[in-house]
Amino acid sequence: MPAFEYKAVNTSGKIVSGRIEAANDADLELRLTRMGLDMIRFRPARSQGLRLGGGRVGRQELITFCFHLEQLTRAGVPILEGLGDLRDSVVNSRFREVMAALGEDIEGGRTLSEALARFPRIFDTVFVSLIRAGERSGKLAEVLHQLSEGLKWQDELAAQTRKIILYPSFVGLVVLGVIFFMMTYLVPQLTRFLTSMGETLPWYTALLIQVSGFVSAYWYLVLAIPLVLFFGLRHLARIHPGVRYRLDGFKLRLWPVGPILRKIMLARFASNFALMYGAGITVLDCLRTGEELVDNSVLQEGLQQVRRQIGEGVGLTAAFQNTGLFPPLVIRMLRVGENTGALDEALGNVSYFYNRDVRESIERVQVMIEPALTVILGAVLGWVMMSVLSPIYDIMTRIRI
Repeated sequence: MPAFEYKAVNTSGKIVSGRIEAANDADLELRLTRMGLDMIRFRPARSQGLRLGGGRVGRQELITFCFHLEQLTRAGVPILEGLGDLRDSVVNSRFREVMAALGEDIEGGRTLSEALARFPRIFDTVFVSLIRAGERSGKLAEVLHQLSEGLKWQDELAAQTRKIILYPSFVGLVVLGVIFFMMTYLVPQLTRFLTSMGETLPWYTALLIQVSGFVSAYWYLVLAIPLVLFFGLRHLARIHPGVRYRLDGFKLRLWPVGPILRKIMLARFASNFALMYGAGITVLDCLRTGEELVDNSVLQEGLQQVRRQIGEGVGLTAAFQNTGLFPPLVIRMLRVGENTGALDEALGNVSYFYNRDVRESIERVQVMIEPALTVILGAVLGWVMMSVLSPIYDIMTRIRI
């Protein structure tokens, strides 16, 4: 279906523009009218390769979508009417177009899950699978509630992940900036003074002068090499599975961030596993979908091993225990859930266990990082001061004698 770029006016008189798919001009005008817009002008989209739903839709919009659709479903409002109400209240123009397209698809005979599956960049595999399970079981409202709570939890988890990455990165960048300034500007000024004295310099002073000279002469290499290594390794990881596997393993071992990243990934896996299993999806399908959610090839290999062992008849708890990915307390929770038939509750407890552990670990790391970086900066400053003041002190001592 071709895409069109349009300019229209809404009910409040505000001019809006956007992009939408339509069969022809008449279909375009009809779709805009259903969105509460009066078309002013339109033209075929410049890039036909860009599909509807390719714009950015944040997690907050999805949370609002699930919450409102849940409330409307519980109130007995038909899905088509509920989507129409949501479309009129959505602020994000791209998401409003998606709501209009969903309504068109459902009106044309598609189910909600089939309509959502057309926008994989907005509604991922877990989302669509859960909606499909809710439709088949007649528990769509419950599934929407679980999705809303799960998205809220993911949003909080993403904020914690950003906190553990951004804060040390910012502080470390400041420390590196101070060290770079000292080596390229401050130390060269002091070097001229020290060499003019004509005295034999201590080894640590000579080392400081050499390091400063290298950084001053090849500052572009000092700045470029880390960037080249970073982007080069990332490119190799994309095209070479072996490189990606080693890098993913290194990320999980890198202290103190690695263990926390492992817990965050496993917490996300356990949470989504619990949601899907509670909605009636089979264990093997839950594991297959969970492998896609864990963005780490080492953990993916472990979950694939779990799926293979369960397919061969091994119990769920034993299969997870054989991977070595989960601590004994989590294995015990899974065993209790498997024995009592409340596996979804057990997986929810696993998610809660990891979530609490992640929060505590992030707090501990933040407490440790600031003094550690302060010690590093203090050590460099101490080296500079000792390298400069020690020769001066020796000269002053000889002059007194």
